[in-house]
Amino acid sequence: MGRVMGGGGRVREQFDLVIIGGGAAGLMCGLVAGQRGRRVLVADHANKVGKKILMSGGGRCNFTNMHCGPDNFLSANPHFMKSALSRYTPWDFIAMVERYGIPYHEKTLGQLFCDRSSKDILQMLVQECRQLGVTIRTRHPLSVEQLGPPHHLHGPGGAIACESLVVATGGLSIPRMGATGFGLELARALGLPVRATRAGLVPVTLPERERKPLATLSGVALRAAVCAGSQVFREALLFTHRGLSGPAVLQASSYWQPGEALAIDLYPGGDLADYLRQQRAARPKRTLRNTLAAFLTRRVAAEWIRAGLPDTSLESIGDRQLAAIAARCQQWQVWPDGTEGYATAEVTLGGVDTDALSSKTMECRRHPGLYFIGEVVDVTGHLGGHNFQWAWASGHAAGVAA
Repeated sequence: MGRVMGGGGRVREQFDLVIIGGGAAGLMCGLVAGQRGRRVLVADHANKVGKKILMSGGGRCNFTNMHCGPDNFLSANPHFMKSALSRYTPWDFIAMVERYGIPYHEKTLGQLFCDRSSKDILQMLVQECRQLGVTIRTRHPLSVEQLGPPHHLHGPGGAIACESLVVATGGLSIPRMGATGFGLELARALGLPVRATRAGLVPVTLPERERKPLATLSGVALRAAVCAGSQVFREALLFTHRGLSGPAVLQASSYWQPGEALAIDLYPGGDLADYLRQQRAARPKRTLRNTLAAFLTRRVAAEWIRAGLPDTSLESIGDRQLAAIAARCQQWQVWPDGTEGYATAEVTLGGVDTDALSSKTMECRRHPGLYFIGEVVDVTGHLGGHNFQWAWASGHAAGVAA
């Protein structure tokens, strides 16, 4: 995004508000401030704005979640996000989507996706900004020269002054999309507290002794309940060539700590021992392999058999052994040796400490007219549209005030 602090210079341009970062939060902040008649510049160092919007949801953009609430977020202060989320709800964003005639659908668990393309959401935000006179510039890195107000910045065209400055530079996730640590570096340079960062919503990697036996399962997905600490997520699990992924694992990764195990239930929501007893009574000649394949998939069932489960008919398996088989499937523990890191992480955990900011306006308490919004702040959502809703809500909160 540019340098953090530098020297001065003769002012060539004046804005009411400059937003560093043209992602979801930055564009939302810009259009809301534009609605107030503010002279706004949205500046991004990348060649286009909204890159993460375009790639999200497999190109369909999971733009919000109808059930989004404070419980869907991680932060050192679990109350901080309540104000912004209550004042700009999923239904407010949905209303804008519908006003633009963008077709969408609910995929699962309240997750809303575009029917056509993520481009619809980005074009909507950019069009709103431009209709309101918001200036958007790409390939336009800015450095913060001096805080005010007025704040003094420097860009490719020279010195810029503004009354309000919003930092919407995102986190460290997916650097190939242009992610940088600019916002975090700025906060540290200003002496603001920054919570330790790490990759969140990210696949976990397994040590070779655990990964090697599962190598043939790469690409297989099945329903599971994955537990990290006290959090349990019941969604799909995906075997990869490096370990485990899929929504359930991604969710759990944000709560997992190095050195801890992930507890995995491959028959979520039921009593597998009881199910196996029922199957034994109804179909005694059926093999355990085929019985497990009904919910584990054939490939996973074959691997579990190879790893030590009896390859025999149900009628030859006693109750005690059935209980042990059920435990192998419902109390499977893996010990990750890490994650795939920021390269594939959907979000960055940690960030600018919320104690430094107003929960109502996102303004920095120590520096009037300076705001931090979106992923750069220590507020991280669950998978499924919640992080976008935080971008819209925090951008709206700052846009109303800045």
